[in-house]
Amino acid sequence: MSKTFNIYCDESTHLKNDGHPFMVLGYVSIAYPQIQMAKEQIKAIKEKHKYIGELKWTNIHESTFSLYNELIDYFFMTDMKFRAVIVDKTQIDEDREDYSFNDFYFRMYYQLLHHQTDLENEYNVFFDIKDTCSHNKLHKLKDILKWNSSIRHFQFLRSHESCFIQLADILMGAINYNLRIEKGELAGKVIAKRKIVDKIKDHTNISLNKTTPLINKKFNLFFISLK
Repeated sequence: MSKTFNIYCDESTHLKNDGHPFMVLGYVSIAYPQIQMAKEQIKAIKEKHKYIGELKWTNIHESTFSLYNELIDYFFMTDMKFRAVIVDKTQIDEDREDYSFNDFYFRMYYQLLHHQTDLENEYNVFFDIKDTCSHNKLHKLKDILKWNSSIRHFQFLRSHESCFIQLADILMGAINYNLRIEKGELAGKVIAKRKIVDKIKDHTNISLNKTTPLINKKFNLFFISLK
């Protein structure tokens, strides 16, 4: 029997000249019948910790650690899934005529969604709206994903409207943070963020710095090597 899933996509340090070494695109997916319950439970966690506002990786520090610690535990208790594709931006060769940074960005989205959707189910895909060019981007994303008839609906949301986009932001932030630590770029590490990274490692039993097998459905990472 066909099921419907919502996929909530976000981006981290994806701009060409943002000073960060890695581009990360990711999503959190959830079965449609579970959405309302998950929203209520995430809201309850926020209320328990007296937290007001948007959930973000950048908002993790010692005073908010208990909230984000519980959110990570909650994610791994549920049937929600996370997938991300990661690339070292220094490997992107723009000398190729058909390989501009912008082209590569859209190819990343194709890789993100291609391997974890199937024709047995239906999907609604939501993207975090970033700027005034977002609607042009939505048209392009629809075009490159038109091959997949299982994707029924594309829509932009603002991140403050979706706790699932916010959850994707947190998980991607942890991956990016861990990579930058390993690259030696973060001398002054935020202890609370380091603890969140370690908690994700404990739940997944992976290093967060290499591709996971496709059979890893709960937490799937794809590191794209261009060299």
